[in-house]
Amino acid sequence: ESSPHLPAPKNVTVYSYNFHSLLRWSPVEVDRGTVLYTVHFKTGFLNQWDEMNCTRITQTECSFPWSLRRRRWTVFLRVRAELGQATSDWVETDPFVAERNTTIGPPKVNSVTESSDSLLINVTPPFGSEAGYFPEYHVSFWENATSTVKREIKQSNSVFKIENLKESTLYCFRIQVVLKVYPDLQLLGLPSVPECYGTTVS
Repeated sequence: ESSPHLPAPKNVTVYSYNFHSLLRWSPVEVDRGTVLYTVHFKTGFLNQWDEMNCTRITQTECSFPWSLRRRRWTVFLRVRAELGQATSDWVETDPFVAERNTTIGPPKVNSVTESSDSLLINVTPPFGSEAGYFPEYHVSFWENATSTVKREIKQSNSVFKIENLKESTLYCFRIQVVLKVYPDLQLLGLPSVPECYGTTVS
């Protein structure tokens, strides 16, 4: 059982970006010796704690194993500190569901082709197709000089056109990914850094 002399890890949180998830916590400080950590998990439908691939480790983070990469599973995690025979109390996380709790990064802009009245943009989504989702791209764009009037388009292709632009004018845009996870649930990604390109002279 736990020993009162060893404090439990603090700031125990699940960090999840583009569906890659890991558990992180603050190191437990002791006067002498190396503190080790053990992480367990359980899922919403199997109510028993199981070892993760992080037993008596020195690091203060633990990646989810492949078996836990199911997007819709509810996952609970717990971690404790160990030093010799002494162990701390377990610290449990809130329930984590990747499909609801991950952070989606911005798409990568591969190329922009300028013409006199349009910009043709080619992007790569922030995660591979193995995610099983087809992202929608929300593009907001504006004329750099005025910058007050923003327009928006929504596209599901990774190559799309911003049209009806003035010639020889600088336009800026930024893009964010939207995932329709359920009919009533959308995951909104982080917006890309604005990029600016000039249309050509016709």
